[in-house]
Amino acid sequence: MSTAEATESRSKSSAILGVARRIPATLAFIAVILVVGIVGQGLWRPLAGTDLFDAVAYGLPALEQGRWWTPITGTFFVIQPWVYIPTILGFWGMAYLEHRRGWRVALLYYWFGQLFAIFGSALLLTGGRALPWPWAQQLAQTLDVGASGGTMACIAAAIGLFAAPWRQRAWFVVLGFAAISLLYLGSLADVEHALAILLVLSVDRSLRVQRTTVHEQRMLAVSIVVALGVVQLIVMLIPTNGPFGETDLWLETALPDVLFDTAVILVIAAGLWRGRRWAWIIAIILAAINIIIGLLAVLVRVAVVLSIEEDAAGSVQGDLDVTASAGVLWLAYLIFLIVTRAAFRVWRRARSLGGTPVSVDEVKQIIKKDGGGTLSWMTTWDNMEYLRTSSGGIVPFQLRSGAAIALADPLGPPEGHADSVREFIAAAEEHAVTPCFFSASARTREHLPEGWQALTVADDTIIDLAGLTFQGKAWARVRQSFSRAEREGMTFRLTRLAEVSWGTRQQLKAISESWVGDKGLPEMRFTLGTLHEAEDPEVRLALAISPEGDVDGLLSWLPVYGAGGRIDGWTLDLMRRRDGGFGAVMEFLIGSSAKAFSEEGAEILSLSGAPLAHESPVDEGGIASLLSRMGGMLEPVYGFRSLHQFKKKFNPRYEPIYLLYRDEGDLARIGGGLTRAFLPDATLRQLTAAGVDLIRS
Repeated sequence: MSTAEATESRSKSSAILGVARRIPATLAFIAVILVVGIVGQGLWRPLAGTDLFDAVAYGLPALEQGRWWTPITGTFFVIQPWVYIPTILGFWGMAYLEHRRGWRVALLYYWFGQLFAIFGSALLLTGGRALPWPWAQQLAQTLDVGASGGTMACIAAAIGLFAAPWRQRAWFVVLGFAAISLLYLGSLADVEHALAILLVLSVDRSLRVQRTTVHEQRMLAVSIVVALGVVQLIVMLIPTNGPFGETDLWLETALPDVLFDTAVILVIAAGLWRGRRWAWIIAIILAAINIIIGLLAVLVRVAVVLSIEEDAAGSVQGDLDVTASAGVLWLAYLIFLIVTRAAFRVWRRARSLGGTPVSVDEVKQIIKKDGGGTLSWMTTWDNMEYLRTSSGGIVPFQLRSGAAIALADPLGPPEGHADSVREFIAAAEEHAVTPCFFSASARTREHLPEGWQALTVADDTIIDLAGLTFQGKAWARVRQSFSRAEREGMTFRLTRLAEVSWGTRQQLKAISESWVGDKGLPEMRFTLGTLHEAEDPEVRLALAISPEGDVDGLLSWLPVYGAGGRIDGWTLDLMRRRDGGFGAVMEFLIGSSAKAFSEEGAEILSLSGAPLAHESPVDEGGIASLLSRMGGMLEPVYGFRSLHQFKKKFNPRYEPIYLLYRDEGDLARIGGGLTRAFLPDATLRQLTAAGVDLIRS
């Protein structure tokens, strides 16, 4: 083994030991269960039916017969060998809880949950067996072993420590699991699980549906209704034995009802996802129908149980049991829909986010008055929409493929940025579109709601102009471009597009069209400008002119305003060069521009960020890796990574540029929206052809 491998092995061992030291109680529990499994032989043969099982198992019969020790002893036994796997895996909740809050809290939750589940189930069944209720009467005679009551309590407590929005999602998964298991499987363990979860829920109070975001409420509404449809289909194919009785293997009379529900669910799911009011109304009606049918099924079931002709009616009892159980689930869903009704107020597809209109001239005035970032002037380009906020700010965005993509940081008074971020998110969710911020700075990231994610998509490369002399080894290539340009008679010209001659303008168009013609896709937009954007009188052009009067290269520079109308710097946008022209033209143009702007009093020069060219650190996860692969595939077409490497010649400092989004579930829609924002004019054929070429490359 090499030294590096040995070091890595020791590092992994240390990490494992470090985790183990944080969860001693959990590991001790698992160890005791395994030792008991070896001593009692439960690891390789079933415990049920043995004399040992009757002595250690808990349940109402054991308590009535005075075996008071069984709630403790039964905790450490497992009923079947294969059950050891889910039993041990179930301790993840206790491990997480112990890691976060310590072993005392973990043990407290475990034993309170375990004992409450055991004694609560016994109390419930004591009352239930007094009724003509076969399910309760059967469970009242049942014994059980296992640690699942305590582990379910720890899982529920651990969920309360999750960050939003995963906390609410996990709660619904656990509650759904408990409800479905209780209604359709109905074993003693299922009763214990439900009671343990309800105990923690009543104490923890971390489930707050009304405090979740509109997006989260819509997502949960869709997830729950789809789960209801899936459950109803599954229970037609497997026998069940819940509180409402047993079901047959195939319920022909229930089939029409289930297929009707499934068809309606498929229709309304997409509408609920988009917050449509009509989908919410149909869901309410569907839930009400299932509740009424379920209630009637319960009444009929009671009548059947009380009837002396119960055996004759047995052929329909299975159908009634499924219908009654489904009615309970639909009742819970109806309550959820009513509580979250404000999330479903959209009647039609959003064309904008509303508010009073904002002109481009007004946007420019706000940038000049309150200042902006290095990308703020891009928000004045075509296809931008604007949301006016209560703080006097403006959020520029594009609405693409169901995503509201805010560009750069909100504009306006700095003290109102937090309000602008919050109101943009609220407006997007109100109109059932996915909000995100693209090419935003750390300033916007600071004002995000809890649970939002940040992904670095590029690095803003900034040159500080104060005291810039191009001296030293680091600037050798730039100085060489100056010397070579002087030898070859190249001249530098800083101007505006409206000020150049007709002939020069035609050369600029020819250079740009030649560059575009080499690509399989049209020019990218959104954060990448064209000559059209360079027509803005606020935009400066840097030209490299050969001795023959040819334009060998051009740059366009966007103003970076500080507060009070002062220009603090310039941001590089358009970069084009003539084939066969001056070789070091870009170094010459950028270096000469830096000199000129420094002499004018500018403080910074931003070379902007190359999309998908950020060098992601390891801890940015799988999404960053995906974007990195995408950048690699697009490299043959647009050369973003080559551009990123080129900018290093100018020794810039880096400031991260972020994609800010709610969670990973939004990335598919955001990806489609960004594709259309960057390539609004690309046809499906062009995109497909480019995709094939990228794959081949």
